[in-house]
Parts: sequence; structure tokens; C-alpha cells
Amino acid sequence: MKTIKLLIIGLLFLGASSTQAQVSVNVNIGTPPPVVVASPRVVIGTPPEWGPVGYDNMEYYYLPDIQVYYDIRLSQYIYFGNGSWIRSSRLPAYCRGYNLYNGYKVVLTDYHGNAPYVYFNAHKVKYYKGYKGAPQKNRGEYHPQNAPKQHHDNGNHDNDNHGKEHHDNGNHGEKGNKGKGKH
Repeated sequence: MKTIKLLIIGLLFLGASSTQAQVSVNVNIGTPPPVVVASPRVVIGTPPEWGPVGYDNMEYYYLPDIQVYYDIRLSQYIYFGNGSWIRSSRLPAYCRGYNLYNGYKVVLTDYHGNAPYVYFNAHKVKYYKGYKGAPQKNRGEYHPQNAPKQHHDNGNHDNDNHGKEHHDNGNHGEKGNKGKGKH
């Protein structure tokens, strides 16, 4: 008897819940909007000023002269050191004097991933130190202020100027002109 009561209560419960039906109507007039599919390669960063023109959507450069990769998306150099591949926002110490504007950049157009160095052995043979492919034009011009800051000794150690510049305007107080220079 208990089972029949439970069965009847269950049926009543199901019947009550099924009476609350939802109706949904969609009306589209005209042509549907176009479907936009995003490119699978997402470029986060912008190519550096020293990068070659014409490759805005690429992911990596290989710099054969110093055997370093550059990740354009993350603005990071990738180089081998201490037994592993290192990512850094700066070139390694042994490359600090390297001029990125003058060096050749191999644009890796056929690699899409996170570890271009898996092909390092092939890259270092194909793009050896000193490799020059087709001529390249940099995105920006090289200016000395773009170069790494280096300390230069200009020989002005203590000349009693103490940061003041000396300008010679010709007023040396000669006799007859009362210090106003020659006219």
C-alpha cells in the first residue's frame, strides 16, 4: 500500500511540473549577421623598432649572429644558458654590445608554438653566424639613444666648471671698446 501511495505522489509531482511548459520564439528578419572567426594566432605585443618591416603578424625572430630567439608576442629574448632555455626581457650579458638594428633577423614564418628552440640545431646550421638573407629594412631608425647606455670617459674630470658651461661671447674687456666687443 505504501508503494502505491509513493507512486501516486510521484506521478502527481511529475504531472504538476510538466504543466509549466516554456515557449520560446525567435524571429529573424533579414540576413543573419556574419560570423567572425578569430585568427588562431594572437599577437599580443608589437614588433620592436629593430624588427624587419613587413612581418607584423609573426611570432618569432631568430638572431643568427648571437643564436638568440625573440618572442614578439611577449617581448622576450630566448637563449640557452646554464643548461636550459631562458626567457628574459633583456639580452644575456654576452650579447649586451650587439646592435639589434644592424644584425640580421630571420623571421620564423613557419613556426607557431611556444618553443622555437626545438628546431635550434636546424636553425643554427641553416642560419649560421654571419648569415645574411634578403635585404631587410627595420621598422624604425637606429638612433644612438636606442643603443645600450655605456659609460664613456670624456676627460672632463675636475675643471672647476662643476656642471656650468662656459660660453665665449668675445667680451674680454679690451681697451677702447669698454668690454662690448668689436663692432
